Amino acid sequence: MSDRNDQPDDDSGVILETKKKTQRPPLYKVMLLNDDFTPMEFVVHVLERFFGMNHAQSFELMLVVHKKGLAVVGVFSFEVAETKVAQVMDFARRHQHPLQCTMEKE
Repeated sequence: MSDRNDQPDDDSGVILETKKKTQRPPLYKVMLLNDDFTPMEFVVHVLERFFGMNHAQSFELMLVVHKKGLAVVGVFSFEVAETKVAQVMDFARRHQHPLQCTMEKE
């Protein structure tokens, strides 16, 4: 009598494992929205402080926000984007400005 549970003899020696590829995490765009009350210099300061831009880059991007209504200020992983949005919103509130910062999946 056999102890093998009637399984077929398949001794080909081929392993059928597929290696899983590690996927990159999704990225998120962080955007500043224009409003009629936040001073332009405050927006420039926010861009310099939280997004590491120099004064010229910040000023140029602030003008894009002002003229087009919104601008992407950076692309980050979810956690970093969420932190940046929270930091900007908290900073704006503490300085009593209605500046809005949002994020969306790229």
